[in-house]
Amino acid sequence: MALVEPIAVDGLRDLSRRLRAVDTNLPKALRLAANEAAEIVVVEARRGVPRRSGKAAKSIKAKSTRTSVRITSGGNRAPYMPWLDFGGKVGKNNTATRPFIADGRYLWPAIYAKRQQVEETFRASLARIIADAGLEVT
Repeated sequence: MALVEPIAVDGLRDLSRRLRAVDTNLPKALRLAANEAAEIVVVEARRGVPRRSGKAAKSIKAKSTRTSVRITSGGNRAPYMPWLDFGGKVGKNNTATRPFIADGRYLWPAIYAKRQQVEETFRASLARIIADAGLEVT
């Protein structure tokens, strides 16, 4: 009878490293799990963005690596998105004014509103990945 030695994992980087030792494709699954969880926030944030052309809402995207996840907005196609979200003064002689809100109107409120659901989704995805690797979580 073989003894099973438990391993402790501290953070995504350590989990990715240990999963890679089991199967080289498993760290890719971490990235996909992070994107799946972040997509919950993306959908919620896009819902509130005002639409003329839809470019500002479409600019909100989830991007991840195997050890981190980011949600970005704006970019070259919608450089005005930060102004829409946070407000301020822009334009020639600061003619376009929008009240400043430190936590923003769309992205951060979506993060606050969906945090519990994101955590549950990510935990479930991690548990599935670990189980697919033939390991168990205690």
